[in-house]
Amino acid sequence: MLGLVVAVLAVSSFASQPEGDKVNYSDFIAQVQEGRVESITFDNTNGRISGHYTDGTEFRTTSLGLELPEEDYAILKEHNVSVEPRTPESSFLASMLPILLPFALIILFLWWMQRRAAGQMGNVMSIGRSKAKTYTTERPSTTFEDVAGYEGVKQEIREVVDFLRSPQRYAAIGARIPKGVLLVGPPGTGKTLIARAVAGEAGVPFLSVTGSDFMEMFVGVGASRVRDLFQSARKMGRAIIFIDEIDSIGRKRGAGLGGGHDEREQTLNQMLAEMDGFEATEGVVIIAATNRPDVLDGALLRPGRFDRQVIVPLPEFTERLAILKTHCRHKRIGPDVNMDIVARGTPGMAGADLANLVNEAALFAVRQGDDMIRMIHFEEARDRVMIGQRRESVVMTDSEKEMTAYHEGGHALVAALLPNCDPVHKVTILPTGMALGVTMTLPGEEKHSWSQGYIEDRLAMIMGGRMSEELVYGEVTNGAADDLRKATEIARKMVREWGMSDRIGPMAWGSHGPVFLGEDMVQSREYSDDTARIIDEEIEKVLRNAENRTRQLLHDNRKALDGIAKSLLDKETIDGPEVYRCIQAARTNGQLPASHVPAPSTGS
Repeated sequence: MLGLVVAVLAVSSFASQPEGDKVNYSDFIAQVQEGRVESITFDNTNGRISGHYTDGTEFRTTSLGLELPEEDYAILKEHNVSVEPRTPESSFLASMLPILLPFALIILFLWWMQRRAAGQMGNVMSIGRSKAKTYTTERPSTTFEDVAGYEGVKQEIREVVDFLRSPQRYAAIGARIPKGVLLVGPPGTGKTLIARAVAGEAGVPFLSVTGSDFMEMFVGVGASRVRDLFQSARKMGRAIIFIDEIDSIGRKRGAGLGGGHDEREQTLNQMLAEMDGFEATEGVVIIAATNRPDVLDGALLRPGRFDRQVIVPLPEFTERLAILKTHCRHKRIGPDVNMDIVARGTPGMAGADLANLVNEAALFAVRQGDDMIRMIHFEEARDRVMIGQRRESVVMTDSEKEMTAYHEGGHALVAALLPNCDPVHKVTILPTGMALGVTMTLPGEEKHSWSQGYIEDRLAMIMGGRMSEELVYGEVTNGAADDLRKATEIARKMVREWGMSDRIGPMAWGSHGPVFLGEDMVQSREYSDDTARIIDEEIEKVLRNAENRTRQLLHDNRKALDGIAKSLLDKETIDGPEVYRCIQAARTNGQLPASHVPAPSTGS
């Protein structure tokens, strides 16, 4: 409306302007004196003059003021020029605009308020509708080819997709597809990515929703959204419902502290009822993902609801290698990069960690002005991810640097001498993360279980730094605080959970469950005070044995320890083969028996 009014005023203003050639006022008076002007019209409001020449053509000009000068008026009268004064009247729209404009603004404001109130009312009425996003076959974003590794997981998911594409094959022999598939695994292993791959592979609609979408401040909204979600899936015929982070609504009911939320329980009850309300032949399959299966309600996991649990574990070596190649697909990788070494040096990393590792390597390459990602960038990125950022601002004194060199040298020497320890990969005395130095060991192969010998050697390696300080300086420092915490935790598990104590025997007492479930808040201790005393004594015995063993090993190989510490002080960072060369040099000088020194590991 405002635009229309402005357009009308502009058009009327433009139309009211006189036509004809524009001339100067002095030229106009000269032409009057020459007798070429027949008549003029003088506008009293703005002093504009328009008129006709004797030949009939038009002209226009502007006077020197709102009135004609007396001498010029005399000239016009002398040459018989017809002068017509005119006072133009304003248009009706222009005169009414100051009155109509406030009313128009008020009407526009009331109209906007009405639309806003109607929209809010509509939102209130639709608050119980599902917030699920619907994906169809026209929008395939991710396929199983984009999911590296996890062939067993993809096989089970492919079975669900194949059933939805051709259900007659399963119906012909009486097979029943699972109603629900629960993806269980640590964070970052690709559960949501696998679900997105189902969206790309399935030829049926795919409804994606997170567990938090069901929760709202109003009671009953979650249950209403669950009903609307399943109704939408039934209307589509065959469909897949994906619920991410289902543990946010599927926690155990009546668990006490943190679990007795009425709205959450009503939402869970409605979901249980809906999952029982349709048959497998309807073609609606539910896929859910969680990293906390221990907190889920038992009724949710029983057969007939989530019939199948698919474990998505941390990737193995071959799977890590495939994941790294997938993330490096569109990056400029240098010819010196060996992905086998990178994959072997990243045990325990999930897919998200590997993606972050590749991105960190690319950032290091850009930061150093390189045109491609090289092996040194992957090494720096792995140290950044696994150990922490190097602290350039920390300046150690010479005595602190020497003590740190002997501390890390003790770790490295024990790890190199004991047969069950992982090979030494890198030792540095540069402040990194929260530590003043780091000794990194990498397994030569994947380990899925730890033997007692491996654990005892690992404890000795952890004690190596503290015992090295005691051997060289006669006292210990607080630099071994984190080492003691790790060693005590391992020793506690050996005694309480793993049955590696002769006095305790084959008994296990695990750690308490999650506090928010409220199940262990009032639970009494499972063993007596005498047993607790024995457990404490056994833990101390394990740690004392590791300490004595490490002290003797370092005392017998003091020359090798001095060599490793000197190499660290000279270079600040040494690799695994350098550690083994220092030990070989000590053995050559007659200090170590040849059987005590393992050959340098090429795999490290």
